[in-house]
Amino acid sequence: MHRKNALFYKTATGAQVGGLFMSLIHTCELEGVNAFEYLVALQRHADALKETPSAWMPWTYRQTLQQLGASIDSG
Repeated sequence: MHRKNALFYKTATGAQVGGLFMSLIHTCELEGVNAFEYLVALQRHADALKETPSAWMPWTYRQTLQQLGASIDSG
């Protein structure tokens, strides 16, 4: 379905970004993670994400938040 809908992006860059987000969202679904909470956490902790991207995978980000002393629903 996404491949069919991706034909209607205005630019190749837009399609690439859309594909990236769809991949992240689907990975969250497979891991049983709320995709919205995950993406919000990535935005709130952008500096930490840049330092250690591997700590912010959908299956490890909750542990990383606990280590930082941050809750999932607050910044």
